[in-house]
Amino acid sequence: MPVNKKHDEFYTLDMNSGWEVPAGYPAGIQQKIISGGLDERNRRGTRTRLLRFAPGVYTTTPFSHEYWEEVYLISGDLIVGNNEKGEGGTSFKPNTYACRPPHAAHGPFKSVNGCLLLEMHYFDPV
Repeated sequence: MPVNKKHDEFYTLDMNSGWEVPAGYPAGIQQKIISGGLDERNRRGTRTRLLRFAPGVYTTTPFSHEYWEEVYLISGDLIVGNNEKGEGGTSFKPNTYACRPPHAAHGPFKSVNGCLLLEMHYFDPV
């Protein structure tokens, strides 16, 4: 199955536009799709995105999805495992990484000062 990404050489990303709140996320968390796309219904594709948290924003329930996810914390702070009030959890600093198989529960998440993540999402080849 071909990968649904185009060939891109180095170029400067426009960090001021193209951001949107992903479905199911609270305001203050935004994504910018860099490459590719996921067809979640047909379980195909691959996507690379940036995900940013504004300071103080948090999610309240764990996430689970059908695809693989790799996450690299570029900058800021990320707390994993807070409760529904945004309290508790384990704090991570830049240069930390996670790789999650399909259906792995993860989160909730919070950032005290804001953060920027690089994420890759993909399905197992058929």
